[in-house]
Amino acid sequence: MKILYATFELAPFTKVGGLADVMGSLPKYIEEEGTEIAIFTPLIGSIDKEKYNIKELENSRLQLRFGYAEYVFTLSMCKLPGTNINVFFIDNPKFYSCFNCVYPQGIDSWYEQERFICFSKAVLEYARALNFKPDIIHCNDWHTAMIPVWIKTSYKNDEFFKNAKTVFSIHNLAYQGRYFPEILDFAGISKNETYHQDGLEHWGNLVWMKGAINYSDKIIAVSPKYAQEILTYDYGEGMDWALRNNQYKLEGILNGIDYNEFNPDTDKHIRYNYNINSIENKEKCKRDILKDYWLEYKKDRPLIAIISRLVEQKGIDLLKFVENELRELEADIIVLGTGEKRYEDFFVWLSYNSKNIRARIEYRADLCNKIYAGADMFLMPSRFEPCGLSQLIALKYGTIPIVRATGGLENTINAYPNENADGFKFYNYNAHEMLGTIQYAINTYKNKREWQKLIKNAMNADFSWSKSAIKYKKIYDDLFQQS
Repeated sequence: MKILYATFELAPFTKVGGLADVMGSLPKYIEEEGTEIAIFTPLIGSIDKEKYNIKELENSRLQLRFGYAEYVFTLSMCKLPGTNINVFFIDNPKFYSCFNCVYPQGIDSWYEQERFICFSKAVLEYARALNFKPDIIHCNDWHTAMIPVWIKTSYKNDEFFKNAKTVFSIHNLAYQGRYFPEILDFAGISKNETYHQDGLEHWGNLVWMKGAINYSDKIIAVSPKYAQEILTYDYGEGMDWALRNNQYKLEGILNGIDYNEFNPDTDKHIRYNYNINSIENKEKCKRDILKDYWLEYKKDRPLIAIISRLVEQKGIDLLKFVENELRELEADIIVLGTGEKRYEDFFVWLSYNSKNIRARIEYRADLCNKIYAGADMFLMPSRFEPCGLSQLIALKYGTIPIVRATGGLENTINAYPNENADGFKFYNYNAHEMLGTIQYAINTYKNKREWQKLIKNAMNADFSWSKSAIKYKKIYDDLFQQS
């Protein structure tokens, strides 16, 4: 069986969110005898080609027509680190290598559509050029949502893709690729064939996410709870009707994490390694990260961490609503992340106007790991959360999550108090309910016996990819049998 993954993010080469981690980890657990995997991703300018030994392939120049213009692409390749899986990097200097970030801000919306459409079409044509005839094409989010549409329309009589089945993963339903239907001419997709309510049309606009929902052979939501939530009006982001019509092919599979990458016992980013039998070193990591945030270490004072994209989805508005109460907590709070300027400014203001809250408006993988290792608690008050990887990493590092029970957060955290508890939950999207849960966690922290039990439960939790990969393999096998 041949499996093609199409993704706009891929760890360790490029990362914005959980999509990169998933695509950088899942294929490792799918790789087995008789399975051939190829991953396609854009060659973003920030990728370190020397570090990963990325080489441009000879005679890789590919010329494709979109609308009335010709676009030229090139293809480079390396191995996914630690595997024998081929990673192919598609480049067009107008779209990809000209940027040092995956999703540049402030670009024209038509140009943004071009970036994703051109990449997705180039994926299919490079698969043909490489004679990699896929049995399964696994697409991710709206950036590659055009592929299932093409497979069922423009390519439906193409012998090369005749038996290809498409899997579409929804990592975040809120981002849908909504645009004017005129973009179909650029994509080379028949408007008569696809622009209707059972295709791409949605209230007078074109929505690529809806197209993938309607045309793919299997839809994956990245947690069982999220798969249920997106069928409802409150969480469906306008796609609930289309998803209910396609519910027979929707399945929720929880994301995993790679414990080779996230493990406090072997993590090279932290100064003091530890495991479940050497928890005392976690306190040393706490002293270390407090220095990075210019906070004084105080024995028996808990440290709460937030590592997040600073956007509405992540519940930042709840924090703003109780900012004065947070400044009076018997705990320190450290923040790492970037996002909307209003939220960045909010945390900068708190850093200068509180004794216990400090923020760094940046993203650094090494600093993330130091925070996971040094914090006592990890706060995720998300308005919605398809899966969430941060809480899974926090668990492995013995950093107790405080989460809103939505999506993957509901599926992965056992709420205190119970025998298997490894975190704290609040259920309504309410600032004072969140605040009460934080205070409950702080009071529980004072009971060292209970807190040590929470840490051990957290570090013993198993969210490795090996479990979820079994479910993905079954989906691939079932689709392969239908070919």
